[in-house]
Amino acid sequence: MKADQAAPDIAARPIELLTEEEAKGELARLAAEIAHHDQLYYAKDMPEIGDAEYDRLRERNAAIEARFPELIRSDSPSRRVGAAPAVGFSKVTHRVPMLSLENAFAEEDVRDFFAGVRNFFRRPEDLARVAEDAIEVMAEPKIDGLSAALRYENGRLVLGATRGDGVTGEDVTANIRTLKTVPEKLAGRGWPEIVEIRGEVYMERAAFSALNAERAAAGEPVFANPRNFAAGSLRQLDPAVTASRPLKFFAYAWGEASAPIAKTQADALARFRDWGLSVNPQSKLCRGVAELISYHDDLEARRSELPYDIDGVVYKINDLDLQNRLGMRSRAPRWALAHKFAAQQAQTIMRDIMITVGRQGTLTPTAILEPVTVGGVVVQRATLHNEDEIQRKDARKGDTVIVQRAGDVIPQIVGVILERRPKDA
Repeated sequence: MKADQAAPDIAARPIELLTEEEAKGELARLAAEIAHHDQLYYAKDMPEIGDAEYDRLRERNAAIEARFPELIRSDSPSRRVGAAPAVGFSKVTHRVPMLSLENAFAEEDVRDFFAGVRNFFRRPEDLARVAEDAIEVMAEPKIDGLSAALRYENGRLVLGATRGDGVTGEDVTANIRTLKTVPEKLAGRGWPEIVEIRGEVYMERAAFSALNAERAAAGEPVFANPRNFAAGSLRQLDPAVTASRPLKFFAYAWGEASAPIAKTQADALARFRDWGLSVNPQSKLCRGVAELISYHDDLEARRSELPYDIDGVVYKINDLDLQNRLGMRSRAPRWALAHKFAAQQAQTIMRDIMITVGRQGTLTPTAILEPVTVGGVVVQRATLHNEDEIQRKDARKGDTVIVQRAGDVIPQIVGVILERRPKDA
């Protein structure tokens, strides 16, 4: 019993108090736990935890590695982007890795990031271009979907692939071809002989709600949020199933290209539009960090007005010459940053747990809640996913629970406040 109690104590211990041996154990635990959640999120489209909880795991791992760099593991999450491709699709090697992004959660994080950019340069003319009040940055909504790459040769689509672990993805060409927002042939002119367009496959909230209602009526398991539904739809072995789902694609980046595409990120997005690809109209070229923060706060305030889910804003230095000179870290570029939105959460009482049985015998537990407002919506029910999830969270009737709107649509229980547990719970 004592051994079982030790691990949670260490997991909650401040990093500055960890011994070297404890830090080594924590890094092993975090590597295994993050790999588990990566597999659920990237390969199975069945996440058990929310983005905020996942980010906390990665932050703790990074902070321990910063204090004990000699303990960094070969399987460290800091060296990995996603999860290995699932069995069922042919493997695709990305000729230019599809990296992840560093995260920022507060204004101070954003200012620190751009201070780091300025520290990278020395020439006066460069310093003038990256000054805090002058640097040009493209700000783009961070779509909560599935990253994909479209390879065009001589203007024709020849390959569609998922990101996978960033190096190896899955060949989903037949499924990608069913998306109405993915052109079979690029429009206009001026595209390179070979160009790989990258972006996000997503599903709008209205379509998600309608399809989930159909599944519930048929006794089939429902999806937790549009991101999971989009990912599951794109990775169907039968392209006809994908074709029946209203998936969309926003282009925002590129990988391999046989000729330069543009000199700035803004110009690249304009060229994507000219080629017949969809580009998010909410993207904005900003000058200076203050304008970025203002854009972020404005978009966060009106995120519920958008037809699709976003979980933050991506900042990209506009000048591609500066991007190239800044280069890459092991898993993320130095010239881009994801500024995440605060999770939409609230606390309430869980009055009961109701079990529904699907047509195929699938048991789905639902928490019955004391009504609470989360992100402007009154929530009375929340998903508990499955029995394992109930046991993992130790959720009981009468508990005070933390409710989060997963993907701003399906509420879920993300935690239990044990200090408030009734004696009879």
